[in-house]
Amino acid sequence: MSELPAADEPTPVEPQRKRSTAGALFVGLGIFATKIFGIIRQAVIAKYLGTTPAADAFNAASRIPNLLQNLFGEGALSASFIPVYARLRAEGRHAEAGRVAGGVLATLTVVLTMLVALGIVFTPQILPIVAGGLEGETRAMAIDFVRILFPGIGALVISAWCLGILNSHRRYFLSYAAPVAWSVVIIAALVWYGPRQSVNQAARTASWAFVVGAFAQVLVQVPTVLSLVRRTIRVSLDWSNEHVQTVLHNFVPVGVSRGIVQISNYVDILISSYLPAGTISLLTYATTISYVPVSLFGIGISAAELPEMASVIGSADERARKLRERLNAGLRHIGFFVIPSALAMVAAGDTMASPASA
Repeated sequence: MSELPAADEPTPVEPQRKRSTAGALFVGLGIFATKIFGIIRQAVIAKYLGTTPAADAFNAASRIPNLLQNLFGEGALSASFIPVYARLRAEGRHAEAGRVAGGVLATLTVVLTMLVALGIVFTPQILPIVAGGLEGETRAMAIDFVRILFPGIGALVISAWCLGILNSHRRYFLSYAAPVAWSVVIIAALVWYGPRQSVNQAARTASWAFVVGAFAQVLVQVPTVLSLVRRTIRVSLDWSNEHVQTVLHNFVPVGVSRGIVQISNYVDILISSYLPAGTISLLTYATTISYVPVSLFGIGISAAELPEMASVIGSADERARKLRERLNAGLRHIGFFVIPSALAMVAAGDTMASPASA
């Protein structure tokens, strides 16, 4: 029987590479399912809301609290939480990993509760900053919809914490397929109520379905998450824990970088709000389709690599060498898939967009 490597020896490269490849496949499958249902969701929204002022109000409203999700959600939380949590697990420090997971969850819950409450109260003041061109009834509907949507965004950020736990335990498919539940709730609500409602009423129904779907997305992950951490997790505001502090400190630069990326989305919505009615909706429908290649391949490969890179142990030089190798290989894989698929989107974009804009 072969001996297991000692705790201070480098992690074997080949098993990690195989796990990473399998992980990228499962992430890709989960994202593929999510994107297919996302396109169906947008097609259903387009069918019942079209490019009406109600559609603009709904799409603008969903973008505003989305800033909160993007700042605190999957990208920022994964980049700051997974490396710390996965490394503690790789070192066999499972109890400490549980304390970190519980501390991050408690912190997220407190911060999000305050931000959601402030967002609901100050929506009339926030809306002109993000979509200042909306006026009259469209503006009133957008304010109403934003207030409805904010709790759902809080739930989606908690879903991102679940994703961090699942990815660290190499449970990739569920974490990235969970948004299917969110899309299904919105689709079902509009298909059921849409034919019997006015466009304005259907937009409000879509807003409430957004919130219910967000909680459904969390709930489908909870049983598996609890099975993985129920013996070790300790939920408390343990800000004195050095590893929790590391996660929070790392969160700041990552959050800032995510905020810079969101400037483009902010500018798009701001400019679109001053253009003719329907522009915001058309931009939203087009964006959903255009993000498919990056989401399917870029996120798939990077999400699978992150816990593997965080789990590399050994001497400093050995870790640096292995991290460079994994980073270079990951970038090559992303480029190999994303560039051809992006060109295919350019060639067949009108065909893909026609069902959503019908």
